Amino acid sequence: MLKTISIKTKARTEFVDITSQIQQIIDDAKVKSGICYLYVPHTTAGITINEGADPSVVKDIQNVIDKLVPHSLNYSHSEGNSDAHIKASLFGVSKAVIIDNGRLLLGTWQSVFFCEFDGPRERKMVVKII
Repeated sequence: MLKTISIKTKARTEFVDITSQIQQIIDDAKVKSGICYLYVPHTTAGITINEGADPSVVKDIQNVIDKLVPHSLNYSHSEGNSDAHIKASLFGVSKAVIIDNGRLLLGTWQSVFFCEFDGPRERKMVVKII
């Protein structure tokens, strides 16, 4: 089964919690056990799993990554978004999550985040259930 999620971001750097959208796809498919493979087909966006209960964690991650890879630096890429390409490479474009008893097997505080580094944009994420 293959589904695509549409994501509309509102800021240059933004982490969008997509956990419930992914879980809804699993629920609709009535899958009880398997693997949920998540793929971001963009060069300036990524995906991560981290704490979703306290929004200050995501804010801290965003602040640190912006300091580590600043928007303005002496980059060679002429489009002005080299930082977004670097951040996407650091975070990665895919994750695999186990499905058990019809649920994503995430830790108590974990959520799945689409990571925007060159927004705002209309984005897509592919969900493959195996």
